[in-house]
Amino acid sequence: MTTTDPLALESQVCFQAVVAARTVVAVYRPILEPLGLTHTQYLVMLALWERDDRSVSDLGSALQLEPATLTPLLKRLQAAGFVGRARSAADERVVVVSLTEAGRELRGRAVDVPAQAAART
Repeated sequence: MTTTDPLALESQVCFQAVVAARTVVAVYRPILEPLGLTHTQYLVMLALWERDDRSVSDLGSALQLEPATLTPLLKRLQAAGFVGRARSAADERVVVVSLTEAGRELRGRAVDVPAQAAART
């Protein structure tokens, strides 16, 4: 009779989830690199292409990212010219993230990303 160690690494769902996530990122990396995006930046752009002019809080909720993770991503996207960030006129505590013209144009270049990713799996 063989018994499986309940604490064996390969038995852990959390470990399998991490391996799966890394595999997904590895599939997307060569597709997104020519666009100048990381996988997480791509997710931010998807959320903004879906609905522009979103608060950082709203983006964080949609993407399930903490502000400490999201803010550096947004700064890099802003430096790349894809998004702008500004304080809300209605409530200066709120930072609103908006697509720039370059960010909107990037959508056209990214339209084939899902098909390319599917072809690699």
